[in-house]
Amino acid sequence: MKPPLKHLRSLREFIDELEKIGEVQPIGQEVDWNLEIGAIARRSYELRAPAPLFTTITGIDEGFRVLAAPGGLSAQPGLTYSRIALALGLPADAKGADIVTALADARRREPIPPRVLDSGPCKENILLGDDVDLLKFPTPLIHGDDGGRYIQTYGMNIAKTPDGTWTNWSINRMMLVDRNRLACLIPPPQHLGIIKAQWEKRGEPMPIAVALGVEPGLPYVGGMPLPEGEDESHYLGAYFGEPLDLVRAETVDLLVPATAEIVIEGYVSHTDTHEEGPMGEYPGYLDRSSSSPKPVLHVTAVTYRNDAILPVAVAGAPVEEDHTGWGMPHAAEMTHVLREAEVPVAACWGVLESANHWWVVSLDTDWHERTGLSSEEMARRVGEVVFGAGKLAFGVPKLLLVENDIDISDPRQVIWAFASRAHPEFGEVHFANEPQNILPIYLDAHERLTYHASKVVHNCLLADRFGPGERPVASDFAHSWSAELQRRVIENWQAYGYR
Repeated sequence: MKPPLKHLRSLREFIDELEKIGEVQPIGQEVDWNLEIGAIARRSYELRAPAPLFTTITGIDEGFRVLAAPGGLSAQPGLTYSRIALALGLPADAKGADIVTALADARRREPIPPRVLDSGPCKENILLGDDVDLLKFPTPLIHGDDGGRYIQTYGMNIAKTPDGTWTNWSINRMMLVDRNRLACLIPPPQHLGIIKAQWEKRGEPMPIAVALGVEPGLPYVGGMPLPEGEDESHYLGAYFGEPLDLVRAETVDLLVPATAEIVIEGYVSHTDTHEEGPMGEYPGYLDRSSSSPKPVLHVTAVTYRNDAILPVAVAGAPVEEDHTGWGMPHAAEMTHVLREAEVPVAACWGVLESANHWWVVSLDTDWHERTGLSSEEMARRVGEVVFGAGKLAFGVPKLLLVENDIDISDPRQVIWAFASRAHPEFGEVHFANEPQNILPIYLDAHERLTYHASKVVHNCLLADRFGPGERPVASDFAHSWSAELQRRVIENWQAYGYR
């Protein structure tokens, strides 16, 4: 029986757990919100160093802090995914497949609604109306060419439909305009954009709450492509087997996380816009042409904890939170939808080092015998299921289809399988005019305008190309020597003189 998940209910509990394993680096030296925080955080990603926790920030009142790289990877042996694992209640040494499987398994459980408390730590300080001042927070200017300072890079945007039947929790970037306005990226095909359109049809601005510094599991469900109409907070309750703790917002009819560090409340206009962007984004580039007018959020209230901590994700070249925070949840949802479609899926993975442009589906090695399909037919079937799966399809442009004889979370093995198994002429199945987000830099102007583009499944399957017992066997350590000899070599590794 698996041990129960450890439900960390605040960002501060998460930081305590990171400290225990050496995955957070307090920085007491004064640093500037103007580019320095972003540069240090970016360096930490590239070295897979501990997450920096900035405690003294130029021009910001004492007590306010910034935690960067909360979902970055670790250089410590065996702890590569430790920040993600701890956030989701798993042991620090959990493997990538453990995380994806835990998320996928929870999709078949009954949702658990949140528990509504009378108050919580997020209400320790309350600013209303003219007292609102977003400039008091340590919002960084992250990249040198960004169009502004981004306060929302790793928090939850909470909105519900006008009829109250669906509440959506998502992560979309938001840029400071001034003391009480934000410019918001809200793509129309995404769930937040769908809800905004319903409020616009009703002729009313969209109420919204932006919760920053939430309990550590929430950003991962915010990045998970659950179907339209499903509440991410209910799913996370099912995942942990217990309800989340929420409280009522001050000026909008929404529930917000009780332990959130900062909560921004207000209304998104359908007519008032402000130039937003460019911003260095998850594909790993800053597109200077991506600045455009975006909807303005007019802030009506801000509540925050004493000594509030602002979490920051420094989007850009992999691997950072855009890749871990929605890469792993997307892989989990992909696993779930393929299971539901009765495809013999073993596991799915987003290749983090590809900046979430490559996704891998591994099939049980006996898929051909079980289904009777050819590899081309199976590739088309997998593409139809994944690319037809609503929000999931929006961020999945390229699929690699392999048998479950490699570790798909190891980019070296994925590259090897892709290069050695996909036929140059017959190894691709194309899908035209599929839903696509507009951030990949290879898209043309028409694709960006329509939110549609071509997609591909790279067929790296072998089972139907060779007769029984004739399939090639990998010439690697795991497959070419007996388990007994492998153990002997591992146990004697240092005795051979290796360190």
